[in-house]
Amino acid sequence: WRPEVVGLHHVPATGPVILASNHLSFIDSVVIPVVVPRKVVFLAKSDYFTGSGLSGSLSRAWFTGLGMLPVDRDDTRAAMASLDTALQVLERGEAFGIYPEGTRSRDGRLYRGRTGVAHLALTAGCPIVPVGLRGTEEIQPVGTRVPRLARVRVAFGAPIVPGEEYASLAAGKARRLLTDRVVDAIGDLSGQAHAGVYNERPTGT
Repeated sequence: WRPEVVGLHHVPATGPVILASNHLSFIDSVVIPVVVPRKVVFLAKSDYFTGSGLSGSLSRAWFTGLGMLPVDRDDTRAAMASLDTALQVLERGEAFGIYPEGTRSRDGRLYRGRTGVAHLALTAGCPIVPVGLRGTEEIQPVGTRVPRLARVRVAFGAPIVPGEEYASLAAGKARRLLTDRVVDAIGDLSGQAHAGVYNERPTGT
């Protein structure tokens, strides 16, 4: 489980930064914080924090210990409010992890990015470090519970800093262009084929 890590020097040691990664497995949100030498905050579905009994307590402690924050993905208003939560993390000068695809890729392709990542960067005025993961889908394939041994590679790309080129554009266009730039950088690092469409989350997952 010891991953190959490339380009870690691209992650600033201090200050607000967004780590934007492809998403292949549930385990992605564990791998990235483990290899980055500073706290990385991710959002996680609220179900992980609301279980009862011993298993619920262990799950809650585990995700809280990883620095994750709960969000109800089935509540549109809560999902929108999660962007405000992310901005608060960045305003505190912390690192925030996000998956522009929105949900895990089930066929290995890289899907079109949602523009929340660009909204955060443009609003907070902070850099985005693209992250390309390889092999995490083999540690815990979709639908499995028990992790297995696999070769994993975590590659960090050069920071993308939203500059003046976006200031003169309409907000929606600026977010779209910046998001596409980030996803292209992620694809260069992960080696994935681009799907060219959004990745819709299967019902009930």
